[in-house]
This record gives sequence, structure tokens and C-alpha cells, in this order.
Amino acid sequence: MHRRSALALALGVVALPLTGRAQARRTHALSLLGEPSLPENFPHFPWANPNAPKGGTVVQGAIGSFDSFNPFIIRGTAVAGSGQLYDQLMVTNPDEASTEYVHLARSVEVAADRASVAFELHPDARWHDGRKITAEDVSWTFATLRQHGRPFYRGYWGDVTSVETPAPDRVVFRFKDGSNRELPLILGQMQVLPKHWWDGRDFTRPLPEPPLGSGPYRVDSFELGRTVTWRRVPDYWAASLPTQRGLNNFDTIRYEYFRDTTVAFEAFKAGRTDFRSVNIALEWATGYDFPAFRNGFVQRLEIPHELPTGMQAFAFNIRRDPFKDARVREALAMVFDFEWLNANIFYGAYTRTASFFSNSQFAATGVPQGAELEILEPFRAQLPRALFERPFTVPATDGSGTNREGLRAALALLREAGWTVRDRRLVNAAGQQMRFEILLNSPSFERVANPYRDWLSRLGIDASVRTVDPAQFQRREDEFDFDMIVDVFPQSFSPGNEQRDFWSCEKATSPGSRNTIGICNPVIDALIEKVVAADSEAALVPAVKALDRVLLWNHFVVPQWHSRTFRLAFWDIFGRPERAPRFGVGFNAWWVDHAKAQRIAGERR
Repeated sequence: MHRRSALALALGVVALPLTGRAQARRTHALSLLGEPSLPENFPHFPWANPNAPKGGTVVQGAIGSFDSFNPFIIRGTAVAGSGQLYDQLMVTNPDEASTEYVHLARSVEVAADRASVAFELHPDARWHDGRKITAEDVSWTFATLRQHGRPFYRGYWGDVTSVETPAPDRVVFRFKDGSNRELPLILGQMQVLPKHWWDGRDFTRPLPEPPLGSGPYRVDSFELGRTVTWRRVPDYWAASLPTQRGLNNFDTIRYEYFRDTTVAFEAFKAGRTDFRSVNIALEWATGYDFPAFRNGFVQRLEIPHELPTGMQAFAFNIRRDPFKDARVREALAMVFDFEWLNANIFYGAYTRTASFFSNSQFAATGVPQGAELEILEPFRAQLPRALFERPFTVPATDGSGTNREGLRAALALLREAGWTVRDRRLVNAAGQQMRFEILLNSPSFERVANPYRDWLSRLGIDASVRTVDPAQFQRREDEFDFDMIVDVFPQSFSPGNEQRDFWSCEKATSPGSRNTIGICNPVIDALIEKVVAADSEAALVPAVKALDRVLLWNHFVVPQWHSRTFRLAFWDIFGRPERAPRFGVGFNAWWVDHAKAQRIAGERR
């Protein structure tokens, strides 16, 4: 991924920005990590089967309900599958890291100084009503999402200073400077919306009707909150493009909504749904002892992946007491007994997460040295002394369930923070007991939260567990109306602008942002900007490691776990390519095998 050759340039490939040598020229692909692997005339993605048959229906389960077809705003709960309604300027190849290929755009051009990017639209690009997609649609989409969309758009696109449409099929984005190395790719991911359809409609309100799109599927039928069916567009304008050959093979995709994951699994076993991604270890280990599985009608598949796994954790809302004190946060992390959970609840299926950038080269290890130390040195007085002296480690236990050492260490920290145990209650100087709520959006996580609540009670903490429906959980998360939640902070092969949305002061007070924790720290803000401005891999790696280390030593979360495989269960009605892409499941390249479907049809009646 890091080779450089005259041949690649001859093919019109631009490799961004790890050397800063990109030329201003038309190209078919952009990459942050070397040259894209596919030439301009590639026929299809290598992991897709261009001869995959079309047809059939696939049914998947969704949790909760929906009341909106607008996934771009905070208000409302968006329908499942809306991503297949719109085309992007460029699309990611899940077989490559941080690489995109033109799609809605026919070509892309990055200026030599990297201070602008231009997209030329494909001449065949059409909305489902037959109207041509124009540069004005792109410009309107950008302005609308930045003004009215979810807060992360303003962070992602914050370095864009202007948008120009010099021709009906050409749009140019200009940047404040050339330091934001990934901004051209971020803009390439934009889902373009139809300006003419939205004229006269309020973009800020939940949308109860299906909107006009341009993508491979459109809404065929729906019942708000219960079900939606997407039908493949027979005359989809991009069907023969290399980025689409062999993909989107199902005639219809239906989502059925269920109250929670337990009900959804029962529906799957009964044959009401066809495919599910399994992220519950108990289900994977013990749930597949039913007739259809024993008879071979239901299959399971594990696919190893090479994805960065980010951070899943119990996340503190540090806007609230008592979580404003880092000593309290560290103490509560010491109480969590992952080893007991992994042995008794997870069947040994998971690996403990010890970094916000786990399973990647960006995870901080050891003590800071070299370029990372140089980055951190100016902030030494503002950082914990231990950060420079010893590696960060997550607390570990012997798995027995007692965790006496962790409890003793936690109690010592809590006393230092002004908390004492009186009559088996942990109280502050005013005699108020420490109490907080762990908010969940699925009953399946109660088997993790309830043991944690019990371990906290051993210190005299009154922690409660409350499960709400996904829509209510989303509203409370968007409004930062919680004490502690289970949150996921995903990461990519090239961390950048999204870090502002996760950790910056600006986003700490912006409802709907991903800074659910409420982090506002000048050192972290400065490190984020070093990550965004890194112009080479050699500069990016130590900058991200420094950010990771500072996040870890502030104890903003109680780290949980991750898996390095995709676990899939499905009724045996599918055909699929010979291999999956390196960094994804590639389900959009599967197809219905009609012979298999007919064979098991009777089993599912």
C-alpha cells in the first residue's frame, strides 16, 4: 500500500497526501496510504462477482422503530437501509484502506497545493425521476447539511471556505489551506440530495414520506415504525459502472422491526428474517441448537477482518458530578471485571480493549518516545506525570469474581477524591451517596451492566440500570441527558477530521455530536489539530498515538472489548463471492440462490 511508481501516475492515480507531491490532474481514485490498487479501467471490484444473478428477496431485522426518511438530521428516528437511496461522489473499496473510487463523479482533481478539490459529475447520473444530477445539487447538499444536518458535518467540513459551480457538471470546494490531508476523500463520501425535490420542504423536520433518490434502491412500501421494503431500481443509471458491477443483486430488501434483539433472534429462528450479524457472544455460543440449524437450513460463518476496532466502553458524561473528577472515573474503571465476564458470559470470545485506536498502528504502547514524545513535551505541565513514566494499562483481575485488589485500589482513589464509606454507602462531605444511572438501548446488554452495578455496590455506590427503546435512547444521547451509557467510538485506517466530533471543546456543547462524554481539554484540542494537519504517515502515527495516550490517561471511559471476526448467521438461500473484502462482509455482493431457496421453502412455512 505504500509503493510509488511512475506507472501509477501514468494511469492518472493521485496518492494523497502522505508525501504532499500530488499533482493537479484528473484521476479516478484517491488514497491516503499509497496508490489505489485498481487502475482507471478496472472492470469491477475484485471481491465482487460481476456475473451474480439478480432477483429474490432478503429480509433483515431492525430494532425499535422509525418515523423518518431523513437520516441526516438529529430529529426523528431514521429508517433502516436509507444509505442505498443516494449515490456518493466517490465510493470506498472495502478491500483497501482509505481509498475511494469515482462514482457519481466521473473524475476528481486535487490542486497541487491541496487547497481545493474539484469533482466532474458523470454525464449519465440521474435522479429516479429522470432529471440530471447537477453541480447545483452537490452545492445545495453541502450547504444544507452543514447548516441543518447533524453536527458532525460542520466538524468534517469545517475547513471548506467556499463552493463553486463553474459548470453544470463541475463543483469545486476550496479550503482554508492545504493542511487537511483527508478533506478531498471526506467530500467524496458525500451523499448528494436532490435540490428540486426538497424545494418547499422543511429539511429540519422528520420526513414521513420516501424522498427522491438516485441510488440502486427506492422505497417500494412501508408502514411507519414497523416495516419498509426497498426495491431495486431496474434502470439504475450506475448499474454498469465498475463500482457497481456484481453488487445490489436482491430485487427487494425488507426490514422488519422488532422490540429488541431477543425478539429479533426468535423471529430469525422461525424463518421470518434471512440474515443477521451476531454481536452477542451468548447467542453465538449457545443459541444455535434449533431444528433448522441442526438440519443445515441455517448456516453460521465467521469472517476474520483487519479493521481497526476503535473503542467500545461504558462512557461517562463528565458534564455531571461525580464524573468531573478523573480520580472517580479511574476508580470506577478498576471495579469492572472483564476477565470474569469473558470467562462466564462471553465464552472467551473477546479481547480486552486498551486503546481508542485498538487493532491498529495508532494505538499507544509503552511510554512516549521519539516523535510522540516531542509532540507531548510542550504539554508536560498539563498532563499526568505518570503518562511520561509508565505505560497505560487497563485494570485486570484473576477472573474469580472477587476483585479485592481492584476494589481496594478504587476505594483509595475515591477517598483521595473526597468520598468515604459510611454505613455501607459511599458518600461525599455533604453525606450524599454516590448514585448514577447506566442507560441502555437494549435488554441484551443488561447481562453486562447488572454485574457491573453489583460490583459498584460493593463500594457503597447506588448504580441503577435502565433500558429504554432505541428512539428514546437516541434522543437522550443527542441531548447528553444521561449519566453513563455504552458507547462506541469507531476508528479508521487514517484518523482525521472525525476526531473533532469525538473529543473537541466545540462539540462538547453541540447537541447531537459524537462528543457524548463532554470532553473539553485544550491539550486534546491541540492534538486533534496535529492529527488533522499531519501531512505524512510518519507524522500521523505519533500524533494519533499522543492523542490516544492523553485520552486514556484522562480515564474518560471504562474500556470494554472487541472481536476480530465478523459473525454471521443466515438461512441457506444465498450465493456469495469466493471471498469477502479484507475490511468488510461484502453482503451487498451476495445474491439469492433460487435452487437453495426452493429447497428450504417448506421448512420456513
